[in-house]
Amino acid sequence: MVEVSYSKVGLGEWKEVGMKRLFDIVLAFALIGPVIPTLAVLYVVVTLRDGRPFIYRSRRNQTFDKTFDLLKIRSMRTVPAHENVGVTGGHKKNRITPMGKFLRAHRLDELPQIWNVLKGEISFVGPRPPEPRYVEARPNIYRQVLKDRPGITGLASIIFHSHEEKLLAACDTQAEAEGVYLRRCVPRKAALDHIYHVNKSLRLDLYILYLTAAKLFPLPGRRAKRIRG
Repeated sequence: MVEVSYSKVGLGEWKEVGMKRLFDIVLAFALIGPVIPTLAVLYVVVTLRDGRPFIYRSRRNQTFDKTFDLLKIRSMRTVPAHENVGVTGGHKKNRITPMGKFLRAHRLDELPQIWNVLKGEISFVGPRPPEPRYVEARPNIYRQVLKDRPGITGLASIIFHSHEEKLLAACDTQAEAEGVYLRRCVPRKAALDHIYHVNKSLRLDLYILYLTAAKLFPLPGRRAKRIRG
């Protein structure tokens, strides 16, 4: 297991939490214009193809001891609540709808999270909010990771997300997916979240947002630069 220390403070740290929050609010309101009609179109398409509910609520940790409902567009076929737990591995691939695959590939399923940003539950940039089950399983790691407000995207999302999907896609059972996620994914993502923490700045946030957009649009400079923690 990898444990990280957050004692180091980067010179370019996004020190003023209030300024980062102001940045989130301004960007959220700037995006509301295109997001609302996009969600309206997706609502019609998704409900016609896959039925309701349109929104999927996932319980996540905002801090080590505080949770909230993360909003997503539903991309999987519904099952009883006790079966709908944990990360999505190969054992769940048949539950993802064709429309869901499109939404996930273009990250459109995360558009409703702009509401989570406006409520102050998450930021645009930060570590991805974990499910409580993983916080309980790896408290030493998440006690450090969740010192930063979680985000829609982040350094770990940019660098490790594709590899994580490949690792989990090879899992045939929930137990196997849980084991792989806790052993091979959580520590690596925490290390990247640590690098973000000690280097966080407005410039880095903007760069991560740019790299996120570059996964969806043909923008130049799509490769992430090496960041020393």
